[in-house]
Amino acid sequence: MNRTLDRVTEKQRLGPDAQVDDKALVFVPTDPALTDPFLALVEDRFSAPGFEWHPHRGLETVTTVVDGVLEHGDNLGHAGALEPGEVQWMTAGKGIIHRELAYRNEHAHVLQMWLNLPAAKKLTPSRYQDLTRAAMPRLRLPGVHIDVHAGTVDGVTGAADTHHPVQGLVATLDPESSYTLEVPAEHRLFAHVMNGGLLVAGRTLHAGQTGWSDPVKSPHPTTLHLRATDPEHPARVMIYSGTPLREPVALGGPFVMNTKLEITKAFADFHAGAFGEVPRTARLAYDR
Repeated sequence: MNRTLDRVTEKQRLGPDAQVDDKALVFVPTDPALTDPFLALVEDRFSAPGFEWHPHRGLETVTTVVDGVLEHGDNLGHAGALEPGEVQWMTAGKGIIHRELAYRNEHAHVLQMWLNLPAAKKLTPSRYQDLTRAAMPRLRLPGVHIDVHAGTVDGVTGAADTHHPVQGLVATLDPESSYTLEVPAEHRLFAHVMNGGLLVAGRTLHAGQTGWSDPVKSPHPTTLHLRATDPEHPARVMIYSGTPLREPVALGGPFVMNTKLEITKAFADFHAGAFGEVPRTARLAYDR
């Protein structure tokens, strides 16, 4: 069965704020049932100050570095820097404190997705998974290059260990190239066009647009057809799909739980030190 797009959304640019040089909202959880299990996708460009120490609970943040270098650290002792094309898959779970900065305060351009956790795993142990370029599973076909983050695409399995069924990738298609992606029928899918123009399931999308395809009833996997429409420039697209959780969603700042009472407890736990201490870790050293 061929997938169709149920709706197309536009990126909303907000511009600079106290933390970033430019911010855009690809999608936000105004109606979580429409995007379940995905909560938000935000595009940030920053130099200084970036995002200093802050907590999370009850979700995963999946951060793809588009350009520049992202410096990160957490209160579990992890620290490092990620380059273009690399991905940080952070499971906040029961509670973590971390920071995201531009290395050397130079420049970082990222797409960060908030992925919901099932109620049974909201308080799972926190962890980091860095998907580096050196270890990134890739699929190479004529005119098509795919970095597989999660799930299995044409026999290539992504490195991310996920808490519920998710398939994720970034694909680059040369001008007028095409590719047909297999997607589980029970998955909700979004395709966010990062660059260029792309025909997605028969609809033309341009950079900044996101096409959505809701789960369908089929005993067999479904397919999503892609074709780059610009005869001179390649197209790049982020495609994620996952099984909807169909659970209540309660949002409270950096916390995502199932009830408002759980949000209140998350704030109380954080202020009581249950997430651990806010680190005093120095910035990554570098040669001047």
